Amino acid sequence: MATIAFGADHGGFELKALLVAAAEKQGHPALDLGTNGPAPVDYPDIARAVCAAIGEGRAARGVLICGTGIGVSIAANRFRHIRCALVHDVTTARLTRLHNDANVLALGARVIGPQVALDCLEAWLATPFEGGRHAARIAKLTNL
Repeated sequence: MATIAFGADHGGFELKALLVAAAEKQGHPALDLGTNGPAPVDYPDIARAVCAAIGEGRAARGVLICGTGIGVSIAANRFRHIRCALVHDVTTARLTRLHNDANVLALGARVIGPQVALDCLEAWLATPFEGGRHAARIAKLTNL
């Protein structure tokens, strides 16, 4: 199983702990890049750490969590090698892998409940990229 890098700001650290445990239970090694408490941290720093882990090959994919998921997704998508998708349900989690080959999942701890987040993670980890007509579109994203 591929290593998954996890990162959260102070708004998402509790949900991160739950998701790390779930990924490990599914057999995915987890790389926990913080934060691990309620002290305020800047979400761009957390996104940078997760994206760097992917770029350096220490992780195959990443999961980012903040209060809404918006900040971390914007920050992550600044990195050329990242395709980060903010999701709110299982359908979008599955489709972002199937059609968009997203390598980072963004979740909002204050927007969705823990069970929905767990379901999204499970679907996202289990869904392969479909390829085909979507591969050319992903290639275009790389060249933007």
